[in-house]
Amino acid sequence: MYLHALATAVPPAVFTQPECWEVIQRSPMRERLKKRSMLILQTILKGDHGIATRHFAVPDIEHVFALTSDQLNAAYRRAGPPLAARALHCALEKSGIKAVELDALLICTCTGYLCPGLTSYVAELLGLRPNAYLQDLVGLGCGAAIPTLRAASHVLAAQPGATVACVAVEVCSAAFYLDDDPGVLISACLFSDGAAATIWRATPGPSGLACFAFNTLHLPAERDKLRFEQRDGKLRNLLHRSVPELAAVAVGRLWAERGARPVASVVTHPGGRDVLEALSPVLAPYSLAASTQMLREHGNMSSPAVLFALEENLKMALPNQAGDFWLVSFGAGFSAHSCRIGLPPHAHPH
Repeated sequence: MYLHALATAVPPAVFTQPECWEVIQRSPMRERLKKRSMLILQTILKGDHGIATRHFAVPDIEHVFALTSDQLNAAYRRAGPPLAARALHCALEKSGIKAVELDALLICTCTGYLCPGLTSYVAELLGLRPNAYLQDLVGLGCGAAIPTLRAASHVLAAQPGATVACVAVEVCSAAFYLDDDPGVLISACLFSDGAAATIWRATPGPSGLACFAFNTLHLPAERDKLRFEQRDGKLRNLLHRSVPELAAVAVGRLWAERGARPVASVVTHPGGRDVLEALSPVLAPYSLAASTQMLREHGNMSSPAVLFALEENLKMALPNQAGDFWLVSFGAGFSAHSCRIGLPPHAHPH
């Protein structure tokens, strides 16, 4: 399938990490946390741990930790659809394709639950046809963008004349939770909100770039190392200290199976500073600079983050006969997923 447009969006509200520390200091939650927990938060938010700024869609972020589960879900319902719609609207404008021309809309998310899903809301906001196919992919975590692209390739294989849109959107601020668990504390310092949209057809777009060679890896024995659980109806992120090494092992296995086609650039989900440091030797000598930059500017946006990094890489150079972009994402499951962005296989010598 061929890429016709890629666009991203973040909420307008932006906070530096020191400003996030000030929010926590003013929060009543500080009275419920142990001194050690406050020290962990202070060390991460006031130090240089790879993130400078984060964007949040939930209004009144000052009181986010005091919101009930019902209030958080309502915030997700209010913030998620317009954020996803803004990214998709921008992608449609870039491609010159009208919303009524979309035959299918696929949206992945893990930071909230709606029934009907986000696709229903976004279809309404942008004016998709009533017979457009809508598919919501929920629960794939930070790695969801690439499996969503794979699902889009299946739609195009079944209906070659279709135009398909994919959106990865997360409102991580609607899933913020604080207690004395180190993984929970670190999560509160990493995650932020954003959306990325792509448009696909079975015929070439302006760049001629295609997406292909999908691969995936599931490690269910490691599931409890990284996943959401529910506490009092709220989403609580489990983040084990071994996640950077686990990500490196999983990505390394996919990297070993990448095949003989040359790779010009590696585009990875940023995860966090420690994750990128663990991945660097596995993927050497390829630079992870774009992912590092996205992490610094936006934090970990979960599923959209790898597409933000792809957008940044595409600004620097396009894949060509010399090699593809190799994309990799990973997260809850524990799972990892990869694909290639480049000239289609029949246009590239082996």
